[in-house]
Amino acid sequence: MKRPLILVTLLWSVLCAGQNPRQDYIEKYSALAVSEMQRSGVPASITLAQAIVESGAGLSPLAVHANNHFGIKCHNDWRGEKFYKDDEQVQECFRVYASVEDSYRAHSDFLRARDRYKDLFELEPTDYKGWARGLRRAGYATDPAYATKLIDLIEDFHLDRFDRDVVVEVPTPKELETPREVPVESLRGVRYKESVSLSLVRPVYEQNGVRFVRAIEGESYSSIAEEYDLFTREILLYNDVDKDEILDPGTVVYIARKKPQAAYGIGRYVVDHEGETLWEISQRFGVQLRKLELYNIFRAGAPLEPGDTVILRKLKF
Repeated sequence: MKRPLILVTLLWSVLCAGQNPRQDYIEKYSALAVSEMQRSGVPASITLAQAIVESGAGLSPLAVHANNHFGIKCHNDWRGEKFYKDDEQVQECFRVYASVEDSYRAHSDFLRARDRYKDLFELEPTDYKGWARGLRRAGYATDPAYATKLIDLIEDFHLDRFDRDVVVEVPTPKELETPREVPVESLRGVRYKESVSLSLVRPVYEQNGVRFVRAIEGESYSSIAEEYDLFTREILLYNDVDKDEILDPGTVVYIARKKPQAAYGIGRYVVDHEGETLWEISQRFGVQLRKLELYNIFRAGAPLEPGDTVILRKLKF
Protein backbone atom coordinates (compact mmCIF):
# COMPACT_ATOMS: atom_id res chain seq x y z
CA MET A 1 0.00 0.00 0.00
CA LYS A 2 2.92 2.34 0.61
CA ARG A 3 4.44 1.83 -2.85
CA PRO A 4 2.11 4.28 -4.75
CA LEU A 5 2.81 6.97 -2.18
CA ILE A 6 6.57 6.43 -2.56
CA LEU A 7 6.28 6.59 -6.36
CA VAL A 8 4.27 9.80 -6.19
CA THR A 9 6.83 11.34 -3.82
CA LEU A 10 9.71 10.38 -6.11
CA LEU A 11 7.91 11.71 -9.16
CA TRP A 12 7.21 15.01 -7.43
CA SER A 13 10.88 15.30 -6.40
CA VAL A 14 12.01 14.75 -10.00
CA LEU A 15 9.57 17.33 -11.34
CA CYS A 16 10.57 19.94 -8.77
CA ALA A 17 14.31 19.32 -9.14
CA GLY A 18 14.50 21.33 -12.33
CA GLN A 19 12.24 24.13 -11.20
CA ASN A 20 14.45 27.06 -10.19
CA PRO A 21 12.99 30.36 -11.35
CA ARG A 22 16.25 32.19 -10.75
CA GLN A 23 18.28 29.73 -12.81
CA ASP A 24 15.65 29.81 -15.54
CA TYR A 25 15.79 33.61 -15.55
CA ILE A 26 19.59 33.60 -15.85
CA GLU A 27 19.52 31.19 -18.77
CA LYS A 28 16.86 33.27 -20.52
CA TYR A 29 18.37 36.74 -20.10
CA SER A 30 22.13 36.33 -19.58
CA ALA A 31 22.88 37.04 -23.26
CA LEU A 32 20.85 40.26 -23.06
CA ALA A 33 22.76 41.33 -19.94
CA VAL A 34 26.08 40.72 -21.70
CA SER A 35 24.90 42.71 -24.72
CA GLU A 36 23.98 45.62 -22.44
CA MET A 37 27.38 45.40 -20.76
CA GLN A 38 29.04 45.78 -24.15
CA ARG A 39 26.84 48.75 -24.99
CA SER A 40 26.82 50.58 -21.67
CA GLY A 41 29.54 49.25 -19.38
CA VAL A 42 27.15 48.02 -16.66
CA PRO A 43 28.47 44.58 -15.54
CA ALA A 44 26.24 41.75 -16.72
CA SER A 45 26.41 40.14 -13.27
CA ILE A 46 25.02 43.29 -11.65
CA THR A 47 22.29 43.64 -14.27
CA LEU A 48 21.14 40.05 -13.77
CA ALA A 49 21.30 40.23 -9.97
CA GLN A 50 19.34 43.48 -9.89
CA ALA A 51 16.75 42.12 -12.31
CA ILE A 52 16.26 38.98 -10.22
CA VAL A 53 15.84 41.00 -7.01
CA GLU A 54 13.64 43.73 -8.51
CA SER A 55 11.42 41.47 -10.63
CA GLY A 56 11.24 38.33 -8.51
CA ALA A 57 13.08 36.48 -11.31
CA GLY A 58 10.61 37.88 -13.83
CA LEU A 59 7.52 36.73 -11.93
CA SER A 60 6.42 39.98 -10.26
CA PRO A 61 3.28 41.75 -11.54
CA LEU A 62 5.43 44.71 -12.62
CA ALA A 63 7.61 42.42 -14.76
CA VAL A 64 4.71 40.36 -16.12
CA HIS A 65 2.33 43.22 -16.93
CA ALA A 66 4.73 46.14 -17.57
CA ASN A 67 7.96 44.46 -18.78
CA ASN A 68 9.66 46.50 -16.05
CA HIS A 69 12.38 44.25 -14.60
CA PHE A 70 14.24 46.90 -12.58
CA GLY A 71 11.52 48.74 -10.70
CA ILE A 72 12.16 52.02 -12.50
CA LYS A 73 9.54 54.59 -11.56
CA CYS A 74 7.96 57.15 -13.86
CA HIS A 75 9.74 60.29 -12.55
CA ASN A 76 8.69 63.62 -14.01
CA ASP A 77 10.04 63.05 -17.53
CA TRP A 78 8.21 59.80 -18.42
CA ARG A 79 5.69 60.19 -21.26
CA GLY A 80 4.93 56.53 -21.91
CA GLU A 81 2.37 54.09 -20.53
CA LYS A 82 2.20 53.78 -16.75
CA PHE A 83 1.63 51.00 -14.22
CA TYR A 84 0.51 51.74 -10.66
CA LYS A 85 1.21 49.64 -7.59
CA ASP A 86 1.94 50.08 -3.89
CA ASP A 87 5.63 50.43 -3.10
CA GLU A 88 7.17 52.87 -0.60
CA GLN A 89 3.94 54.82 -1.04
CA VAL A 90 0.44 53.85 -2.09
CA GLN A 91 -0.14 53.45 -5.84
CA GLU A 92 3.23 54.67 -7.08
CA CYS A 93 3.82 55.15 -10.81
CA PHE A 94 6.13 52.77 -12.68
CA ARG A 95 7.16 52.76 -16.32
CA VAL A 96 5.69 50.31 -18.82
CA TYR A 97 8.05 49.03 -21.52
CA ALA A 98 7.16 47.48 -24.85
CA SER A 99 9.60 44.62 -24.27
CA VAL A 100 12.03 43.20 -21.73
CA GLU A 101 14.85 44.37 -24.01
CA ASP A 102 13.59 47.94 -23.66
CA SER A 103 13.59 47.54 -19.89
CA TYR A 104 17.21 46.34 -19.87
CA ARG A 105 18.29 49.21 -22.12
CA ALA A 106 16.46 51.73 -19.94
CA HIS A 107 18.18 50.34 -16.85
CA SER A 108 21.63 50.76 -18.40
CA ASP A 109 20.79 54.28 -19.60
CA PHE A 110 19.34 55.12 -16.17
CA LEU A 111 22.68 54.33 -14.51
CA ARG A 112 24.84 56.02 -17.13
CA ALA A 113 22.74 59.18 -17.24
CA ARG A 114 22.79 60.02 -13.53
CA ASP A 115 25.78 61.75 -12.00
CA ARG A 116 25.43 59.91 -8.72
CA TYR A 117 26.34 56.63 -10.43
CA LYS A 118 29.22 57.92 -12.55
CA ASP A 119 31.93 56.73 -10.15
CA LEU A 120 30.75 53.15 -10.65
CA PHE A 121 31.89 53.22 -14.27
CA GLU A 122 35.45 53.92 -13.14
CA LEU A 123 35.57 50.55 -11.34
CA GLU A 124 36.96 47.47 -13.01
CA PRO A 125 34.12 45.77 -14.94
CA THR A 126 34.71 42.59 -12.90
CA ASP A 127 34.41 44.39 -9.53
CA TYR A 128 30.84 43.30 -8.82
CA LYS A 129 31.26 43.89 -5.08
CA GLY A 130 32.27 47.49 -5.68
CA TRP A 131 29.30 47.94 -8.00
CA ALA A 132 26.83 46.39 -5.56
CA ARG A 133 28.04 48.54 -2.66
CA GLY A 134 28.19 51.64 -4.85
CA LEU A 135 24.59 51.18 -5.99
CA ARG A 136 23.47 50.99 -2.38
CA ARG A 137 25.48 54.09 -1.38
CA ALA A 138 24.12 56.03 -4.36
CA GLY A 139 20.56 55.28 -3.25
CA TYR A 140 19.36 52.85 -5.93
CA ALA A 141 17.41 51.01 -3.21
CA THR A 142 16.47 51.85 0.36
CA ASP A 143 17.01 48.30 1.62
CA PRO A 144 20.19 48.38 3.80
CA ALA A 145 20.91 44.77 2.79
CA TYR A 146 20.61 45.52 -0.95
CA ALA A 147 24.33 45.17 -1.69
CA THR A 148 24.56 41.92 0.25
CA LYS A 149 21.60 40.49 -1.66
CA LEU A 150 23.23 41.29 -5.00
CA ILE A 151 26.61 39.89 -3.98
CA ASP A 152 25.06 36.69 -2.61
CA LEU A 153 23.11 36.15 -5.84
CA ILE A 154 26.19 36.74 -7.98
CA GLU A 155 28.26 34.29 -5.95
CA ASP A 156 25.53 31.65 -5.52
CA PHE A 157 24.90 31.49 -9.27
CA HIS A 158 28.43 32.44 -10.42
CA LEU A 159 27.05 35.39 -12.38
CA ASP A 160 30.50 37.00 -12.51
CA ARG A 161 31.34 34.53 -15.29
CA PHE A 162 29.29 36.71 -17.63
CA ASP A 163 31.53 39.74 -16.95
CA ARG A 164 34.71 38.13 -18.24
CA ASP A 165 36.24 39.02 -21.59
CA VAL A 166 33.45 41.46 -22.46
CA VAL A 167 34.62 44.43 -24.54
CA VAL A 168 32.82 47.62 -23.45
CA GLU A 169 32.17 49.94 -26.40
CA VAL A 170 31.65 53.29 -24.63
CA PRO A 171 34.04 55.62 -22.78
CA THR A 172 33.84 55.93 -19.01
CA PRO A 173 32.68 59.17 -17.35
CA LYS A 174 36.27 59.69 -16.22
CA GLU A 175 37.42 59.60 -19.84
CA LEU A 176 34.66 62.06 -20.75
CA GLU A 177 35.45 64.50 -17.95
CA THR A 178 39.22 64.28 -18.42
CA PRO A 179 39.38 64.51 -22.23
CA ARG A 180 42.48 63.36 -23.96
CA GLU A 181 45.04 65.93 -25.00
CA VAL A 182 45.54 66.32 -28.75
CA PRO A 183 49.18 65.93 -29.86
CA VAL A 184 50.67 69.30 -30.78
CA GLU A 185 51.85 68.06 -34.17
CA SER A 186 48.26 67.30 -35.19
CA LEU A 187 47.22 70.97 -34.99
CA ARG A 188 48.19 72.60 -38.28
CA GLY A 189 48.73 76.31 -38.49
CA VAL A 190 47.99 76.95 -34.81
CA ARG A 191 49.86 79.82 -33.17
CA TYR A 192 50.86 79.37 -29.53
CA LYS A 193 51.68 82.02 -26.94
CA GLU A 194 53.83 81.71 -23.86
CA SER A 195 52.05 81.61 -20.53
CA VAL A 196 53.54 81.08 -17.10
CA SER A 197 50.44 79.10 -16.09
CA LEU A 198 50.42 76.81 -19.13
CA SER A 199 54.15 76.49 -19.85
CA LEU A 200 55.03 77.04 -23.53
CA VAL A 201 52.13 75.24 -25.16
CA ARG A 202 48.44 75.42 -24.31
CA PRO A 203 46.90 71.98 -23.86
CA VAL A 204 44.20 71.20 -26.44
CA TYR A 205 41.63 68.58 -25.53
CA GLU A 206 38.86 66.63 -27.22
CA GLN A 207 35.29 66.04 -26.14
CA ASN A 208 33.03 63.97 -28.38
CA GLY A 209 35.75 64.23 -31.01
CA VAL A 210 35.70 68.07 -30.91
CA ARG A 211 38.76 70.11 -29.92
CA PHE A 212 38.54 72.60 -27.06
CA VAL A 213 40.76 74.58 -24.69
CA ARG A 214 40.26 75.97 -21.19
CA ALA A 215 40.40 79.71 -20.70
CA ILE A 216 42.94 81.31 -18.41
CA GLU A 217 42.40 84.49 -16.43
CA GLY A 218 41.72 87.58 -18.54
CA GLU A 219 40.97 85.73 -21.77
CA SER A 220 37.92 86.25 -23.96
CA TYR A 221 36.37 84.41 -26.87
CA SER A 222 37.96 86.90 -29.25
CA SER A 223 41.47 86.51 -27.82
CA ILE A 224 41.25 82.73 -28.07
CA ALA A 225 39.87 83.04 -31.61
CA GLU A 226 42.88 85.15 -32.58
CA GLU A 227 45.24 82.58 -31.13
CA TYR A 228 43.75 79.84 -33.28
CA ASP A 229 43.33 81.82 -36.50
CA LEU A 230 39.55 82.00 -36.16
CA PHE A 231 37.10 84.85 -36.63
CA THR A 232 35.34 85.94 -33.45
CA ARG A 233 31.99 85.11 -35.03
CA GLU A 234 33.24 81.57 -35.71
CA ILE A 235 34.22 80.86 -32.11
CA LEU A 236 30.97 82.37 -30.86
CA LEU A 237 29.08 80.05 -33.21
CA TYR A 238 31.11 77.03 -32.10
CA ASN A 239 30.24 77.75 -28.44
CA ASP A 240 26.59 78.77 -28.99
CA VAL A 241 27.02 82.27 -27.51
CA ASP A 242 25.92 85.66 -28.87
CA LYS A 243 28.61 88.05 -27.70
CA ASP A 244 32.26 88.26 -26.79
CA GLU A 245 33.09 88.47 -23.07
CA ILE A 246 35.83 87.97 -20.51
CA LEU A 247 35.81 84.32 -19.44
CA ASP A 248 36.20 82.70 -16.05
CA PRO A 249 39.39 80.65 -15.71
CA GLY A 250 38.78 77.05 -16.74
CA THR A 251 35.85 77.83 -19.05
CA VAL A 252 35.55 75.29 -21.86
CA VAL A 253 35.95 76.98 -25.26
CA TYR A 254 35.49 74.89 -28.38
CA ILE A 255 37.75 75.75 -31.30
CA ALA A 256 35.83 73.58 -33.75
CA ARG A 257 32.16 72.98 -34.42
CA LYS A 258 30.41 70.73 -31.90
CA LYS A 259 28.74 67.50 -33.04
CA PRO A 260 25.01 67.07 -33.76
CA GLN A 261 24.77 64.41 -31.04
CA ALA A 262 26.74 62.93 -28.15
CA ALA A 263 29.16 60.03 -28.37
CA TYR A 264 27.70 56.57 -28.97
CA GLY A 265 26.37 55.07 -25.76
CA ILE A 266 25.81 58.47 -24.12
CA GLY A 267 22.17 58.82 -25.11
CA ARG A 268 20.82 60.94 -22.30
CA TYR A 269 21.75 62.93 -19.22
CA VAL A 270 19.66 63.22 -16.06
CA VAL A 271 19.93 66.50 -14.17
CA ASP A 272 21.10 65.94 -10.60
CA HIS A 273 21.13 69.49 -9.22
CA GLU A 274 19.26 72.74 -9.66
CA GLY A 275 20.38 75.53 -11.96
CA GLU A 276 21.84 73.56 -14.87
CA THR A 277 20.93 74.80 -18.33
CA LEU A 278 20.75 73.16 -21.71
CA TRP A 279 23.67 75.32 -22.87
CA GLU A 280 25.89 74.05 -20.05
CA ILE A 281 25.03 70.47 -20.97
CA SER A 282 25.79 71.17 -24.64
CA GLN A 283 29.26 72.40 -23.61
CA ARG A 284 29.78 69.47 -21.29
CA PHE A 285 29.08 66.82 -23.95
CA GLY A 286 30.24 68.68 -27.08
CA VAL A 287 26.78 68.75 -28.69
CA GLN A 288 25.30 71.64 -30.67
CA LEU A 289 22.77 73.58 -28.62
CA ARG A 290 20.22 73.82 -31.43
CA LYS A 291 20.24 70.03 -31.73
CA LEU A 292 19.58 69.61 -28.02
CA GLU A 293 16.66 72.03 -28.36
CA LEU A 294 15.38 69.92 -31.24
CA TYR A 295 15.64 66.66 -29.27
CA ASN A 296 14.10 68.11 -26.08
CA ILE A 297 11.27 70.34 -24.87
CA PHE A 298 13.65 72.54 -22.84
CA ARG A 299 14.84 75.99 -23.89
CA ALA A 300 18.49 77.00 -23.96
CA GLY A 301 18.58 79.40 -21.00
CA ALA A 302 15.82 77.90 -18.88
CA PRO A 303 17.02 76.30 -15.62
CA LEU A 304 16.41 72.58 -15.45
CA GLU A 305 15.01 70.67 -12.51
CA PRO A 306 16.65 67.68 -10.79
CA GLY A 307 15.31 64.54 -12.45
CA ASP A 308 14.83 66.16 -15.87
CA THR A 309 16.16 63.93 -18.64
CA VAL A 310 18.02 65.62 -21.50
CA ILE A 311 18.21 63.61 -24.73
CA LEU A 312 21.74 63.78 -26.20
CA ARG A 313 21.32 61.69 -29.32
CA LYS A 314 18.66 61.62 -32.02
CA LEU A 315 15.89 59.22 -31.08
CA LYS A 316 15.24 56.31 -33.43
CA PHE A 317 11.66 55.28 -34.05
